[in-house]
Amino acid sequence: MSKRKQHSPDFKAKVALDALKGEQTVAELASRFGVHPTMIHSWKRALLEGASGVFERGGKKAPEIDEEQVKELHAKIGELAVANDFLSRKLKPWTGK
Repeated sequence: MSKRKQHSPDFKAKVALDALKGEQTVAELASRFGVHPTMIHSWKRALLEGASGVFERGGKKAPEIDEEQVKELHAKIGELAVANDFLSRKLKPWTGK
């Protein structure tokens, strides 16, 4: 039993753009790139659907912030700061500072 091939986004974009150009048929592209014609059709459709996002105002979308994760990270920073202070006070007699 063989595993599925994992194609890079660059490869998918290249194949989809070639399909959009229309210089070759999908069957020709499939044999040229070694992928199934159905995959080429789905990559072409995904390219067409996502192309409008390139021209949206503001460029890239702002990353979504997970408030719960931020709270957990702030708590961890606090714990590490307390541990660091404690250890620096306990090591003063040995370091001479």
